Amino acid sequence: RKVIDSGVLGRIVQINVAASGFSRRWDWQTLQELDGGNLLNTGPHPLDQVLRLLDSPVMPEVHCFMDRANTYGNAEDHVLVVLRAPRRPLIHLEVSSCCAYPSFVYNVYGTRGGLKGNSSHLDWKYFYPSRSPKHKATRKPIATAEGLPAYCREKLKWTERSWDVPPRKKDLFGSMAGKFYSMLYKTLTTGAPLVITPQHVRQQIAIIQACQKQNPHIYKR
Repeated sequence: RKVIDSGVLGRIVQINVAASGFSRRWDWQTLQELDGGNLLNTGPHPLDQVLRLLDSPVMPEVHCFMDRANTYGNAEDHVLVVLRAPRRPLIHLEVSSCCAYPSFVYNVYGTRGGLKGNSSHLDWKYFYPSRSPKHKATRKPIATAEGLPAYCREKLKWTERSWDVPPRKKDLFGSMAGKFYSMLYKTLTTGAPLVITPQHVRQQIAIIQACQKQNPHIYKR
């Protein structure tokens, strides 16, 4: 979030988040009657992240596609959610159990660069428009010095940065859970404002309900 907010990537066009892998499951978390399925099981964590990045005060437009691929239960194990809101980046969220070759968890597209990585390591790069060639759209064919047809090509000078999770936070689940309950403790004991508000969770629940409603072949109720 700090990299995006810094503006070095330019206007953010799209944010891809993929919490995917390959697994066959037959436990209780595959059953609808126990609120199973990838969207309700794994999904709330990355969905919360993308909503924080989307930061939309209004309910985004929701498009969701679900499938039952390798699950032995009756809930979905493949989910693709696309969110769109005015003046916000397009969100592409995937939570799949049939991805044998998972790549980046995070892939951010910006007008001046991008960011990729996972929860322990991030890479990003960007260029400075003021230090880059200036162009204008032209109707004239582009050609090489020899007069042969050519494609638009340029060499941008990229600035590259990276980040690694601090050693004390290598235990990701423990670190996140500790921060959450510390925040809740401060709210209950000192009246500190909640970082995660009921309004924010309400939007997430509304999106999950919209996703299930759009997939009646799985969620018939």
